[in-house]
Amino acid sequence: MRLTIARKLALAITAIVIISIGTLAWVTSQNLKSGFIAYLSDLEKQDLVRLSNLLAEDYRQYGNFDRFQANRRPMRDLLDQIRSQPRPQNEDAPPPPPRRPREDGTEDQHDRRPPPPPPRGQDRPPRDAPPEQRPPIDPMGFGQRLSLIDKNGIALIGPGDAPGGSIVPIMLGNQKVGMLRLAPLRQISNASAMDFVSLQIRHTLWLALTLILVSLAFSLWLARHLLRPLKSLHQVTAKISKGQLDARAEMISQDELGDLARDINSMAQNLERNEAQRSKMLADISHELRTPLTVIQGEVEALMDGVRHITPAALESLHAEVRHINKLVDDLRQLTLADAGELHYQFQPMDLRPMLADLLQRFGLRMQQAGLHLDSQLGDMPAWINADGGRLTQVLSNLLENSIRYTDNGGVILCTLTRNGALLELSIEDSAPGVPDASHALLFDRLYRADSARNRASGGSGLGLAICKVIVEAHGGRISASASQLGGVKILMQLPFIKTP
Repeated sequence: MRLTIARKLALAITAIVIISIGTLAWVTSQNLKSGFIAYLSDLEKQDLVRLSNLLAEDYRQYGNFDRFQANRRPMRDLLDQIRSQPRPQNEDAPPPPPRRPREDGTEDQHDRRPPPPPPRGQDRPPRDAPPEQRPPIDPMGFGQRLSLIDKNGIALIGPGDAPGGSIVPIMLGNQKVGMLRLAPLRQISNASAMDFVSLQIRHTLWLALTLILVSLAFSLWLARHLLRPLKSLHQVTAKISKGQLDARAEMISQDELGDLARDINSMAQNLERNEAQRSKMLADISHELRTPLTVIQGEVEALMDGVRHITPAALESLHAEVRHINKLVDDLRQLTLADAGELHYQFQPMDLRPMLADLLQRFGLRMQQAGLHLDSQLGDMPAWINADGGRLTQVLSNLLENSIRYTDNGGVILCTLTRNGALLELSIEDSAPGVPDASHALLFDRLYRADSARNRASGGSGLGLAICKVIVEAHGGRISASASQLGGVKILMQLPFIKTP
């Protein structure tokens, strides 16, 4: 049989309940036995106190306990008398005060008389009386465990040095005339008492068994109820593994399984979006490669057919198309390395301001040749960041290259470096032409090109800004695009500022 999670959970709950209830039942039965023995011992102690009172009266009458040593019948009579009489309501009542002597120094002779013995019919019913009228026997071995010790420490009945148990002195007035010792009750030997304890233990065990069965049924229901959403999640993940990326899990509960269902839905949505982007990217790459390859094929066929002659201009055209293909392949390689986490960086503290000033100076000649005016506002304060200088130079070169390529002749390029709290903000914005407002958030998508002037005719591969975004995010920063007040596009790059090392 296959152990599913529901069965494992049910078995685990049942095992815990069985161990808990079984332990509770065992402890309860042991406590019941020990408690019942303690209760019987307490009753025996009360009987021992009553017996000491009777022995005190016997000592008053006979002056000693010698007759108990020679004959055990008097002790049995006293024990029968105790068992035949009901226990008083207050066993802890103090003993009666000692009798005061008369004025002539002698005790009251009336006080010396022992109490009249109970009638024979009350003390010991005839032997032929029915069982319910006969005097009770000694069920717990009270007489066998009893020791009578006189005032000289001599054991008249039973052992005199039995350890443990109860010890009650026999007091005649203020004088101690003897002592009773009762050995402790170790176990229940009476059949009726054993039946009572056994009945209680059986009831406890039956109750424990009933609770175990109820807990088993409840654990099965609970396991199925808790894992019911898991079945839906299993079905959804099975569909996703087969390529059905539009499958979604039903939100059944609001617990951890509900969070898992929400995460699976988010994963399926991301997979579906990535799959759509992958298909679109493959189509765009195919289109990007087809165009230069078609141009190269046409040029080569024209040269082979003699339609065109091998001239420097023809070779330059072929060389331009090869460069475009090589640029596209190199950008794709960098994006692939970035996605695989293999685009390596060498971070170190550096001042962004002198590096940016040097880069703007190198691009200054190209801007003049393109008829563009450069305006920079870098400030005077150091701008320390933790960065890879080579990768960051690649990002800035790409942004400046785009501004030069996509800005009309006579336009302006503005570069500004400021500090905003814990961030350094570098903005590069240019004049017209711009892009539609809806295209700003899409400029960093792979192979995306806005309409109007920013197209493939200008030589871009559509991957440069995507690479810039990957590098900036690897530096812990953010990059975004918005409309520029100069009429073109504003690229804002934010990097964490660090204190001067």
